[in-house]
Amino acid sequence: MAIKIDVDTLKGYLEGVPRLLDILKERGIKASIFFSMGPDNSGKAVRRIFRKGFISKMLRTKAPSTYGWKTLFYGTLLKAPMIVSSDPGILRRAVEEGHDCGIHCWDHVLWQDRLPEMSREEIRAELNKAAELFSRVTGTAPKSSAAPGWQASFDSLTVQDELGFDYCSDVRGTRPFFPRLDGAVFRTLQIPSTLPTLDELWGTDGMDADNIHDKYLDLLEPGLNVHTLHAEMEGGAMRDVLKRFLDCCLEGEVVFPTLKDVASWFKHSPGADIADVEMCELSGRAGKVAFMRSPVPAAHPGSSCQKRVCRR
Repeated sequence: MAIKIDVDTLKGYLEGVPRLLDILKERGIKASIFFSMGPDNSGKAVRRIFRKGFISKMLRTKAPSTYGWKTLFYGTLLKAPMIVSSDPGILRRAVEEGHDCGIHCWDHVLWQDRLPEMSREEIRAELNKAAELFSRVTGTAPKSSAAPGWQASFDSLTVQDELGFDYCSDVRGTRPFFPRLDGAVFRTLQIPSTLPTLDELWGTDGMDADNIHDKYLDLLEPGLNVHTLHAEMEGGAMRDVLKRFLDCCLEGEVVFPTLKDVASWFKHSPGADIADVEMCELSGRAGKVAFMRSPVPAAHPGSSCQKRVCRR
């Protein structure tokens, strides 16, 4: 199981990431961490209020306490603070501790809410700003990216190819693949999130802190699983839930490659599948996300890297 961490907000960066780094260090686990590099405009997400499922998700996940009241007003009533520039040492710590670090975006809300309307030049500018700051802070160029809200378009995939990333993680799906959209096949490997996120499950069908780890254990499949965490949730009030789940997995002999490891396996394998990308609704989320349309089944390198599926 690969642990993927998305850092969306200033609160998640300043508070959640250090906690998650401590949790992972205690367990000897390396993760793939993707940083929103620029302004925290979280308050502008209020525009999603008319999307089906948005209000119910906010209530289920107790958004004000999870994200903090200040976060909910950044970019509207309060000035949007810069995320990584507020304390570059946190990003440097993640790199120095051996985690696979990449960029999430420059402006999270802009990408998640406006990507279909953005030109290729605007997308390029957003990724370039994020990559330049990442390079200044870490001394190395980012080699991976993960899109906010699993939002992808023909132009975003095109720009990622231009930037020469080793892999991206922009979609939901079942296995690594090369994306095809509008008839074009892109050369940047996609490693999709395979498991639902905590905020998608929390509060549904009786899911709570006492039983949600069992649900995740039941969802694990032989081969590669990719679990996306959010620094604001699993690095905040839900960190004990994460600890319990990780400890169960370690007891079950689950191993934890990074997404960088997975991409490396495919460099030395016969090749990944090609699959179409389409925008679809997903239970527990507001709006549509990019999905991998299942390709013809084939063996892939992840199959031999997990000893066995964790059981209760």
